[in-house]
Amino acid sequence: MSFKSALKSLGFAIVFPVASLAQADSILVQSTTSTKNSGLYDYLLPIAKADTGLTVNVVAVGTGQAIKNAANCDGDVLLVHAKASEEKFVKSGFGVERFDLMYNDFIVVGPGNDPAGISGSRNIAASLTAIAAKKALFASRGDDSGTHKAELRLWEVAATDPTIGSGEWYRETGSGMGATLNAAVGMGAYAMTDRATWTKFGNKGDFKIHVEGDKRLFNQYGVILVNGKKCPSVKTEAGQRFISWLISDRGQQAIAAYKVNGDQLFFPNAK
Repeated sequence: MSFKSALKSLGFAIVFPVASLAQADSILVQSTTSTKNSGLYDYLLPIAKADTGLTVNVVAVGTGQAIKNAANCDGDVLLVHAKASEEKFVKSGFGVERFDLMYNDFIVVGPGNDPAGISGSRNIAASLTAIAAKKALFASRGDDSGTHKAELRLWEVAATDPTIGSGEWYRETGSGMGATLNAAVGMGAYAMTDRATWTKFGNKGDFKIHVEGDKRLFNQYGVILVNGKKCPSVKTEAGQRFISWLISDRGQQAIAAYKVNGDQLFFPNAK
């Protein structure tokens, strides 16, 4: 064998394992637009990589779409905020185990002139009833996201079907949280959002928080390893390594430390 051939052979012997290791140490997380829009991943993932060696790539879509993507074996980890749907995902065999990860809350924001007269309310059902009665503009994500699922559940609590006003006072954007907030500000409509996205959101105009503090606005996030028995392509070890880090003291402290303008956006509660 020539010296040149020997070098090429040696080069292949070195490069191939490194490439395989890099692939094994990168995972795909199906997640929500709220965690991305809040800036959490920009802060958290470099810390996770330093601690675990993992490169974490995130697809940020509505929770409903994230769950569908994970069920189609497009991802290693699912991190969303619709507990009933998450538990169904696990029960159906697509997820290994669900862990509580962190929480914050939902709020209702709207224009400063408050056409429905709900400012200062701590009763979400009464506030939604007032919005519907006044036919005040309300921008809904309308995208089967965790926020949209929570919003629809709260309309049910208010014994009101907002879709009766679809296209009139009830506007479904079919978009993520940031885009829906932009639409709400543009049309002067109320909107329900997670507090983290609102805190990070830059186009507030004269909008302010009108409704907060109702325990029914609690917003829990969970994390699940996609089941390798259903999806053989799942990187089980690497995905579990990321989850174990997230729910460890180190990961939970990192989540708690993320703040915007001095405000803590997520509150860890892994058990």
